[in-house]
Amino acid sequence: MRLKGKTALITGAAQGFGLGIAETFVREGARVAVLDINGDKAREAAKAIGRKAFAVACDVGKAKSVDAAVAKVIKRFERLDIVVNNAGISHRNQPMLDITEAEFDRVFDVNVKSIFLMAKATVPHFREHGGGVILNIGSTAGIRPRPGLTWYNGSKGAANLLSKSMAVELAPDKIRVNAIAPVAGETPLLATFMGEDTPEKRKAFTATIPWGRFSTPQDIANAALFLCSDESEMVTGSVLAVDGGRCV
Repeated sequence: MRLKGKTALITGAAQGFGLGIAETFVREGARVAVLDINGDKAREAAKAIGRKAFAVACDVGKAKSVDAAVAKVIKRFERLDIVVNNAGISHRNQPMLDITEAEFDRVFDVNVKSIFLMAKATVPHFREHGGGVILNIGSTAGIRPRPGLTWYNGSKGAANLLSKSMAVELAPDKIRVNAIAPVAGETPLLATFMGEDTPEKRKAFTATIPWGRFSTPQDIANAALFLCSDESEMVTGSVLAVDGGRCV
């Protein structure tokens, strides 16, 4: 088991990539805190995963909610080794000026501010215990942006770059920071990226991926497992594209 004895906190873990990561981490020996803004879904996911999973409701864009959730996790597990900032949202694919200020703010709260808030809440704990791992789920949208998703692209570009800057600053504390940049995947956000979910849109989207398919939660979980395990002890500041060649 590659994460035996480890404890992990995963945001947005009630579905999609987050759920895949949570299931994989538990299977590999970790105890996992399943954080999600939907507390009921978080509890359903944790129950399905098994006794090593613990559900916590959390709005990752709100400081009080993040602080309270982290406190609950540390109280439950006594320590924390891994944080996966997976929670993410997008505005609908449409012209950039059609996005409202409220939509813009929410995208940046969930995709960017959440990384800041989680760092504030967990880095002191990591420092006290001699190190830790932070994994941010960025996106290929922050490397090779798609039209109609300008503000989402910007938020994920920030997540990708923040991971590199955090890695440099936190390396003396033995805190590794990396990111995964998934290509569009079979998650609830897919229809938002495409504007509408139709066979024609799926075909056009898939045509931009050399490997010929969307990513899956297990694809992302496999990469997350490596980056959060001791096997990648020399890897920090990397943005790993899990994209089937999309960004080549």
